[in-house]
Amino acid sequence: MRETTRVAIIGAGPAGLTLALLLRRNGIDCVVLERRDRSYVEQRQRAGVLDHYATRIFERAGLAGEILTGAPLETLLELRWDGAPHFLDVPSLSGGRPSRIVPQQLLVRRLLAAVGDVRFEATGVALDDLASSRPRVTYTDPDGSSHELACSYIAGCDGFHGVSRGSIPPSELTIYEFDHRIGWYTMLADAPPPRYPLMAVSEHGYAAQFARGREASRFYLQYRPGSEDPFAWPDDYAWDQLRLRLGDPALATGPFTDREIVEMRSFVAEPMAYGRLFLAGDAAHIITPMGAKGMNLALSDAATLAEALIADSPEKLAAYSDACLARTWDAQEFSRWFTEMVHDGGIADPFRRKLARARFERLFRSPPAAAAFADLMSGTDH
Repeated sequence: MRETTRVAIIGAGPAGLTLALLLRRNGIDCVVLERRDRSYVEQRQRAGVLDHYATRIFERAGLAGEILTGAPLETLLELRWDGAPHFLDVPSLSGGRPSRIVPQQLLVRRLLAAVGDVRFEATGVALDDLASSRPRVTYTDPDGSSHELACSYIAGCDGFHGVSRGSIPPSELTIYEFDHRIGWYTMLADAPPPRYPLMAVSEHGYAAQFARGREASRFYLQYRPGSEDPFAWPDDYAWDQLRLRLGDPALATGPFTDREIVEMRSFVAEPMAYGRLFLAGDAAHIITPMGAKGMNLALSDAATLAEALIADSPEKLAAYSDACLARTWDAQEFSRWFTEMVHDGGIADPFRRKLARARFERLFRSPPAAAAFADLMSGTDH
């Protein structure tokens, strides 16, 4: 079965769905292909915060009512050092630019409802003729029928393990990777959420707690990859570690409903374009969760690409990669700085622990330092 579309979008995550929504609202035909089934995509839990710039993407497009309704604004950020609480008013410090709490699964459900036509369980996806003016995408639908999409452009929004980046000749890419040698054990629990997003530094390691609804919390515990297996930890031990590191002996508990491992790593592929293929989100870059920039970078990529496609501007399309990479490296640097501050406070090296403490205290002693931190947390248009 042969079809024609303006833009073929590979992947129905936040980047792919946002791109599809922006294009269709501007009269540009596109097809979204997703390898997984709809249930998996709707329930996949990852990020939970839209920074101010990401919210502005939907507001400027007139989509706030469909996408952002009921999403609470973030106010204070609580940071603890050895149990002592400190608070940063990030929206005020950034000149009135609040973030919103929007779990990825909720964002994706709302995007799917607005986008409508997404082709799930598309297997055997292959990208061809990328350097030509008429690239092609072939795939097999759930019934086993073969399809061919002729298009003008392809957006690779299919994540780190997707086919899009792998379709670019290796000689055309430069890959940058960094292993932070830090692991997180993350647990979703039916436990009362904190009043504010909470991160804690202690000599026993990093811990955090974030709201995931009115009656649920997402917890994080630092562990040593290769030396520890958090999945072997009894639940009582995990709760003891959370109480110890958060400095909260009375921490309310509840059953764990989900457990995952996150190994902190960074990855950037340059450039983010090859011929008529444009990479977006995790297909082009992976970042640590510190600073909550992963999903926000993906949405920024989608908005930048949508603007170029809507304008039908060769100049903007040619500038796409450089614009996104400048934003990506800015976020990578901030995320690494933040990672060192909250994790080095729990390592054996006394020099690095002292450096981490100096960074931490500077945030509450120096208004310019606090404002710079808040500016990066809130997201910017550049």
